[in-house]
Amino acid sequence: MFDQIKLYQHNGKEYRQYHGSPFDRGSADSYYGRNRTPHKGGVGGNSGSHTTDLTLDEIEAYHAGYEWNELQGDKKDYS
Repeated sequence: MFDQIKLYQHNGKEYRQYHGSPFDRGSADSYYGRNRTPHKGGVGGNSGSHTTDLTLDEIEAYHAGYEWNELQGDKKDYS
């Protein structure tokens, strides 16, 4: 599952989502209720190696992933 690339449309642009991609990390941060902190890599939260040294396109992809998930309303239920 993690090695598959999915394509998502958001605000008229296409984004590639694969494990650790900026779009993936943005959507995961939204899902888990974390703050927006553009990054890529890692396995989520503070786990695993990740980088915040992103290009402008990667920052845009992170925010698109976050916004996309917010619009879906897909949130982890911690109850």
